[in-house]
Amino acid sequence: MATWQLGVYDQHQVAEAPKEPDKAAVAIEKVWGPGEVFTTDHDQLRVSVTGQFRPADEQFWVTNEKADGTEGVWLVAPVTVEGAELMVVRGWLAEPVSPMPSVPQGETTFDAVLQPGAEPGAGWDEETRTIGSLRIPTLLNELGYDQLWSGYAITTDKQIAAPAELAEVPENEVSWTTGGRNLGYGLQWWVFAGFAAFMWWRIAREMVFGDDR
Repeated sequence: MATWQLGVYDQHQVAEAPKEPDKAAVAIEKVWGPGEVFTTDHDQLRVSVTGQFRPADEQFWVTNEKADGTEGVWLVAPVTVEGAELMVVRGWLAEPVSPMPSVPQGETTFDAVLQPGAEPGAGWDEETRTIGSLRIPTLLNELGYDQLWSGYAITTDKQIAAPAELAEVPENEVSWTTGGRNLGYGLQWWVFAGFAAFMWWRIAREMVFGDDR
């Protein structure tokens, strides 16, 4: 029974594992829409994005982002996709540059990996166009767009990233608590088995040697 419960726990871990980013890209509009909630099915999904970049001066920087252990910033560009703005991480730089890097012109198609919106970080600074995290509700209030996609994308296209380096796609590991009930049950069965073995040993000892109290 313990082995079975631990097997169920493993199945929960596999089922909740994020999508592998190296799978073939699928058109974003086939799996997600600007009015839809970002779910675990979208997390780490590799997609093909077709849209138009907003003007270069509408880009901004996300601080405290690392590449190969070195702290720097993400260059983020709003891209109009399906009538709403999708936040796209173009790449990583050691520090912000001025003026803002130019953006691709006209309708552009590129590959990217989807990510959920981040937890709150340092607030928006309009003067430096920096923010501490890619939190979608905060950006919706600060940037003034009518609608934002509920997650963001990190491009894997070097031409889109230039002059920045490609940003690292964060690893999204499954928490050990997923399926925790089955893990607990599995451990309980081993405890019960140990207790049963102890009681058998004690009863057998008393039957052979008598009550030695």
